[in-house]
Amino acid sequence: MPLIASKYGKGRVRVMRLTRDGDDHTPRELSLAVLMKGAFDAAWTDGDNRACVATDSVKNIVNVVAAKNLSLDKEAFAEAVAATFLDTYPQVEEIGIEGKETRWLRQTIGGRPHGHVFTLDGNGTGYVKLVASRDGAVMQSGLRGFTFMKTTQSGWADFVDDAYRTLADATDRIAATAMDATWTWASAPADYTATNARVLDILIEVFGTTYSASVQDSMYRMGEAVLAAIPEIAEIGFAMPNKHYIPINLTPFGLENPNTVFLPTDEPHGQIEATIGRG
Repeated sequence: MPLIASKYGKGRVRVMRLTRDGDDHTPRELSLAVLMKGAFDAAWTDGDNRACVATDSVKNIVNVVAAKNLSLDKEAFAEAVAATFLDTYPQVEEIGIEGKETRWLRQTIGGRPHGHVFTLDGNGTGYVKLVASRDGAVMQSGLRGFTFMKTTQSGWADFVDDAYRTLADATDRIAATAMDATWTWASAPADYTATNARVLDILIEVFGTTYSASVQDSMYRMGEAVLAAIPEIAEIGFAMPNKHYIPINLTPFGLENPNTVFLPTDEPHGQIEATIGRG
C-alpha cells in the first residue's frame, strides 16, 4: 500500500515575546502549528526515525527564534522560523506554519497610553442579574471574561515554603487574568451605562498603576476603590483566574532570558475569588 501523503510537527506552540523599552513594553503572543513535509516516509513505512526531527525540537526552535527576534511582526516571525528549518534540515522539503495571534491593546489610563497595561482585543461580555419579588429587588451588574494584563509591577513571594513548593519567589512577573466581576447595587445610579464604564476604568487604573504583591492584593484594592468612588454600589465580587506566562529556560541553547520570552498557559490555573463590601 503506498503512502500517499504525510506531514508532522507540533501544534499549539504558544510563545509570548516581550520587548522592553524602559517602561514601554510591547507584547506579541502567538499560538503556532508547525508541520514539516520531506524525506520522512521511512518513519511511516519502515519504523525508521533517523531522518525525523523531534517535535519537541520544533517547539525549541520556535522559542530560540523568538528569543533572537523579539520585535518581528507575526509574518516576519513565521518567515524566520521557516528559514531556520529549511537552513538546518536538508530532509525538510516544505514547512507549513499557521499562527493565531492574541492581540493585546494598550490601555489608556489618565488620558495617556500606559506603558505596560493591556486589554484583550474583542474583550469580555457584560452581565446583569435581577432577582425581583413583591417585597423588593436585587440588581447586579458586571463583566464576564474581561481579560487584561500588565507586563511588570507584579510579584508573588513569601508564600508557604514546604516540601510541596516548587515555585521560586518572583518580584517582577507578568500578571494576567480573565476576570468575572459582579457588583450589587444598593441604589440605582443616575446612569447605569456610564457608571458601569466608570467601574471598569477604576478597576484597570488600580490594577495598572500600583504594584501587585499578588492577585489577592490587587483584587482587594480594586474593590476598595470602586466602593469608595461609587456610593450606589453595596459590594463587589471577583473571580480572577491566573493566565500564566512562564519564563522559558533558554540556557540549554546558550541564551539568557531577561523576562522577554514566555510560555503562555492557563491550564491548570490559580483561581482567586473574593467579595468586598462596606461592613
